Amino acid sequence: MADRTEGSIEIEGTPEEIMAAIADFVSYPEWVEGIRSTEVRARDDRGRGTEVAFELSAMGFTARYTLAYVYADDDTRVSWTTAEASGAVRDIEGEYVLQPLNGDTEVTYRLAVEVAVPMPGFLKRRADRQAISTALEGLKRRVEGG
Repeated sequence: MADRTEGSIEIEGTPEEIMAAIADFVSYPEWVEGIRSTEVRARDDRGRGTEVAFELSAMGFTARYTLAYVYADDDTRVSWTTAEASGAVRDIEGEYVLQPLNGDTEVTYRLAVEVAVPMPGFLKRRADRQAISTALEGLKRRVEGG
């Protein structure tokens, strides 16, 4: 697996509110940069997606992949692994970890993406950092309503 990249941000909201936004896969094309479409293929007993198909178009590359999700019972963590992938992506692993603060929540996003196309290391690292930053900022705007 590729190197893991991570970033954190503080969001005004409870872990439950933030997890609800994370698990609302149907809305991802509205606020997650590069996501063109999503399809929830399986759900857990709480209605959260446990198998979700994505179509991504970013930086001139396209990919289709399905991720398998596992949630912590207390809404403080969700992790995912690749169930299948085609196009520019070979494998994806990641997680969101939510740490309650004084009324806010610190959100840490960890991501490892193995690409299926040749890419110089410095470009890969830059793309990974950009993906983390964009995802966290998008999540913050979604939860805080900005």
